[in-house]
Amino acid sequence: MIKSYAKLNLHLGVLSKQNSKYHKIETIVLFANIYDEIDIKFSKGNKHKIIFTGKFSKGIGKNNTISKLINTLDKMNLLNNKKIFIKIKKNIPSKSGLGGGSMNAASILRFLIKKLNIKLNKNLINKICYNIGSDVIFGISHKPKILLSNREVSKINQKIFFYLIVIKPEFGCKTSKIYKNVKLFSSPLKMTNKLKIQNFKNLRNDLEKPAFQLYPTLQNLKADMENIPNISFARMTGSGSTIIGYFKRRKDAIYGTKYLKKKYNNYW
Repeated sequence: MIKSYAKLNLHLGVLSKQNSKYHKIETIVLFANIYDEIDIKFSKGNKHKIIFTGKFSKGIGKNNTISKLINTLDKMNLLNNKKIFIKIKKNIPSKSGLGGGSMNAASILRFLIKKLNIKLNKNLINKICYNIGSDVIFGISHKPKILLSNREVSKINQKIFFYLIVIKPEFGCKTSKIYKNVKLFSSPLKMTNKLKIQNFKNLRNDLEKPAFQLYPTLQNLKADMENIPNISFARMTGSGSTIIGYFKRRKDAIYGTKYLKKKYNNYW
């Protein structure tokens, strides 16, 4: 069983609009100990088969990140004519900002490269990832990473550890809709692969403002998270709708979880 971990944006700066569809961003990515479960087998059938199960499996269409990945690898003749049976238990909700589908694709690609001994250089791996989705590249390894404004992805050379409260309302946020409402752009930070933990609180997510304008509930949720005693900071991840609370001590995160569950007992 492969664990496909949830992606968190510790920082997300929107720097400019590149064209009618995409924006230039910079981001710091971490991974939470929350994961989808993936089983992969090689099939004797004539077709690939992808099955989604679990609480958050409803509504996933046929044209998803996994089918895009398999079709791409087929076109590149990298599967040696093998057919694949993939079963994914979805424990991570969609439209949450946690990158569930993209991290699924990255986890499967990483597995197939190793299992089939596929020889790919860094540039070709990047090309495959960006062909599937802009954030797939982050899941090729589970090390913390920085995406700089020049689209260069670097690993962070230090261990970053927090206890987390992860909370998502009943609704999700559509990424394109959130980006469409970005009106102001930030200047890039002077980021390197050596970060100072004490500065994490001063980082930001530029998608919070447009998300909060569209969904005021998220702003209230973040405010309630920030009122938990001894919290280091709170931040929306990705384009939402998940809000993350970061804590240095486990007992503070447990206390905060109990507090939020009483007020938001129908949230994930």
